[in-house]
Amino acid sequence: MFCDKCGNALQADQRFCSRCGKEFSGALPQGYQGRSRVREHIRMLGILWMAFSAFNAVAAAVLFVLANTLFLHVSVNDGPPPWLHPFLSFIAILVAAKAAAGFAVGWGLLQREPWARILTIILAFLSLFNIPFGTALGIYALWVLLPAQSDAEYEQQVRSVSAA
Repeated sequence: MFCDKCGNALQADQRFCSRCGKEFSGALPQGYQGRSRVREHIRMLGILWMAFSAFNAVAAAVLFVLANTLFLHVSVNDGPPPWLHPFLSFIAILVAAKAAAGFAVGWGLLQREPWARILTIILAFLSLFNIPFGTALGIYALWVLLPAQSDAEYEQQVRSVSAA
């Protein structure tokens, strides 16, 4: 038998954990409680969303700088077309917004916020078009959070964090 708070081995007659001091009333917890896809992968998913969003933020900054330096003063006769500057600026703003949403999702998953699961699923579908890393992250996020039992497991994680 093991403590469900710290994992310390317990004797059958122990009322308090010798490592963390948790009190047990009645029956002691029995070993491993079962596997949970959400519990095992939610932290990694949050970290990956933060990392992916950092790359998107860098890409947005580079694209915005290029659009406002290289393509700012364009003549009609030679060089790129004049519509390229506003178009690249608009794309850079969209990528920056996606990066901000990704940072919010990563933080929300790490903090077990109730809204983070739905926003992650939405961003996962959108990131499927970003080959190869966005596609891999989108598939992983959908695999972890989309099944029906994942909703109940995530809500349990939210309740356990808010109760603590």
